[in-house]
Amino acid sequence: MVEASSHQTSAPQRRSAAPVLDWRRRMSDNIAYALLVYTGLQIFVTMEALRGHSQSLLPYLALVVLVAAIIPACRRFERRWDRLDDAAASDPQLAAAFRRDRLGLWVLAIGLPFALTGTCKLLGMLYAR
Repeated sequence: MVEASSHQTSAPQRRSAAPVLDWRRRMSDNIAYALLVYTGLQIFVTMEALRGHSQSLLPYLALVVLVAAIIPACRRFERRWDRLDDAAASDPQLAAAFRRDRLGLWVLAIGLPFALTGTCKLLGMLYAR
């Protein structure tokens, strides 16, 4: 029998480098996820308001305002972080600013559909009398 050679081929060495911190990418990812959540909430919350028996145009106005409001707001968040150069994008001192902007983004994405639809429903009830 032929014995297997004692020469072992080594597997490629993998470096276990820590992930590179990039605030631009993190904010972009948060904006993408926030828009998905926002869109889902917009559809379900606004459609529930449209299911009502009222003939008011306010829910449709809410839908238009919701779409018109979120795009410039998200662009503002993204533009602030896209302006960073490579060195600043990995600066850990920006963590507090990132958390503040991320919180603002998520409050806007989750709160805006409920706030505006609720306001329109309230106005519809007031003017229906």
